[in-house]
Amino acid sequence: MGSVTGPQRQFPSGGDYAEALQHTHLCFRHPELRGARPELTKLGLPRAISGSFASVFSLTSVTSGQRYAVKCFTRHVPDQERRYQAISTRLAQLDPAELSQPWALGFEYLPDAISVGKERYPVLKMEWCEAVTLSSWLDDNHADRFAVGRLADRFEALTRDLAANQIAHGDLQHGNLLVASDDTLRLVDYDGMYVPALAGLNGTERGHRNYQSPLRGNDDFGDKLDRFSAWVIFLSLKAIAADPGLWNRLHEPKGEFLLLAEEDFKSPSGSTGLQTLLSHPDRMVSGLADQVRSLAFQPLDLLPPLDATVPRQRTAATGATRAAASGAGTAPAPAAGGLPGWMAGHVPQPAPPPSIGPTVTSPDGFRVRTLLDVVTAMLWPLALAATALLVVTGYRAPLIGPGVPVAAALLFTAFARSRRAERAQSRAALAQLTNELARLGDPVKAAEKLRQDRAELDAAETKRIAAHPRAQDKLTARYHAELKEAEKRKVRRQRDLDKKIDGLAEELLRALVKALADKQSAYVRDQLSRRLIAQSLPPGIGQTLAARLADAGIRTAADFTGYRSVLNTSFTSTGAELVLSNGRVVAVHGIGEARAIALDVWRKSHIASAEARQPTALSASERQSIKQGIDRRRSQLTTQRKALESETDALRAKARKELQEAQERLNRENAQAGDRARKKRQELSRRAVELQQNSALHGTLSASVEAAKLRQRGLSYASYLRFLYLGH
Repeated sequence: MGSVTGPQRQFPSGGDYAEALQHTHLCFRHPELRGARPELTKLGLPRAISGSFASVFSLTSVTSGQRYAVKCFTRHVPDQERRYQAISTRLAQLDPAELSQPWALGFEYLPDAISVGKERYPVLKMEWCEAVTLSSWLDDNHADRFAVGRLADRFEALTRDLAANQIAHGDLQHGNLLVASDDTLRLVDYDGMYVPALAGLNGTERGHRNYQSPLRGNDDFGDKLDRFSAWVIFLSLKAIAADPGLWNRLHEPKGEFLLLAEEDFKSPSGSTGLQTLLSHPDRMVSGLADQVRSLAFQPLDLLPPLDATVPRQRTAATGATRAAASGAGTAPAPAAGGLPGWMAGHVPQPAPPPSIGPTVTSPDGFRVRTLLDVVTAMLWPLALAATALLVVTGYRAPLIGPGVPVAAALLFTAFARSRRAERAQSRAALAQLTNELARLGDPVKAAEKLRQDRAELDAAETKRIAAHPRAQDKLTARYHAELKEAEKRKVRRQRDLDKKIDGLAEELLRALVKALADKQSAYVRDQLSRRLIAQSLPPGIGQTLAARLADAGIRTAADFTGYRSVLNTSFTSTGAELVLSNGRVVAVHGIGEARAIALDVWRKSHIASAEARQPTALSASERQSIKQGIDRRRSQLTTQRKALESETDALRAKARKELQEAQERLNRENAQAGDRARKKRQELSRRAVELQQNSALHGTLSASVEAAKLRQRGLSYASYLRFLYLGH
């Protein structure tokens, strides 16, 4: 039998290999694999771990007791033997003392190793490692920050080992990274590994989609193949070490990723997981997330290696950092409008304050005399002289007395004073200042209102900021509850199907027993139908009675099943009714109880004779037909069981989509609320600057009003009289 390694022949399926491995003493030639004990499923079949082009079985050698992982290929891989020999040679050259940890596992490529049908196929015999996958380890240990952080450092050391030896694994992911009992890492699945001896070839696979760059293609094959995957895994480990809650928030049970998946790399802006990491308060986490986001759309050969000196903050400098770098220790210069420099561009400029001084000046006294002032000044001496004359002469006339000239002078002086421009200017200036002060409002009340608005905004923002992660956790909890319920339904249905599958053996036995019983019953009925009453008359039955029985439908031993005793109407004798095979009863004239008994005995004798000759076993074809029916039933149940995983995956996908939509909606609403709060805070800042200006202006205006009132007092009646005669 020749080896089948070329593309012209199809490889067996995982099921074909499982069937062959039920007889390892026949299918293997290798001394350690021949007769080895495979790990079995509940159905008693070798347990297979299936991949994209191979199935892996666990076998324990009966000669050495050593446990091996045997990989059986299900499709052709170009240059398969050459690749494995090159990889095996390169790994054998590694010095374990120079490695950070014993991550390399030994393996042996065995051509023509296993016989399936009439052909022989190659297998890969690998050292078995007692370890758990990275995702399973994180399920149990994600809350231990120190352990996760230490594992991240060990993973980084493993990537340095690979790079130093010009090796790339090709499919770094949670399933191919195993964590041993001492918390060191092991690498498994070397199918897509690159070593220098394979330079110039193309890759055989593209790796797990949730760990690969969107730009990776089949022609990407070199020592830089792992760089994007390494950054993704390192980010996940460091993020979990910094914030263990991220595992439950971003990972899903049995999910084929750690924290980020393929869609996160393809559409970073719409990725809830990536945005969560980018906005994380830990600078190292956000910096690593920013690095992964930037690497997702760069050619693989330009990606930087994973280095222990990972940036602890975002690579893009913030405005504050740039300011500190350009002039540390210098205070920000005030911007136009009285705002400090750091607020320029963030707070809308306040409206220019109203004019501090009135447009019309308030005079503090009378200035230049007018003709009316001169007349008024001349009027008073005349009024006083007239008054004196009236008093001396004792002049008495109707409506004219000594006080009339003085009163007239007083009235004329008041009129002249009212006509002075200074009076109008003073009133206008005071009115303007009073109106401006009234428009400005009370700064004390404005400050209290500003304080209240700020307190309300701060309380609302504190509530919003605290509520957002709670709402996220609530969505995540609901999502995990849906996943858990889907998993419970799947397990429950699997258990029911397994029970039915396990019961097929007993069902087969019952079917065989029933089929034999049906066959025997049919044989007996056939024999009875051949025993004609007219040809083999029972005792006491003549041809006349046989004819009567035939008229009643009883011609053979198969036509009736017995009799039933009845009393004749005279109650002097006992008659009989015969029970037909269809359950009806008939009374035949001449058939009494005695003849009915004889007829029944005759029938039973033929039954006994037929049963003595009836078949005791089913034929091979009959057994095969029944077994095929059970096999079809087993196939249907097995297909239903396999479909459960797809149905559950669909439920998981639906739950994840609903989670992502809800998270996007929540984040969008939170961002909108944050924008509204920022605008409100900007408005409050503008009001604060305006209030500061208004407070100063209020004091200035108040002082101006008092000064205007004081100047107005300088324009009194007495001041006007003094101005008339003294000029000031």
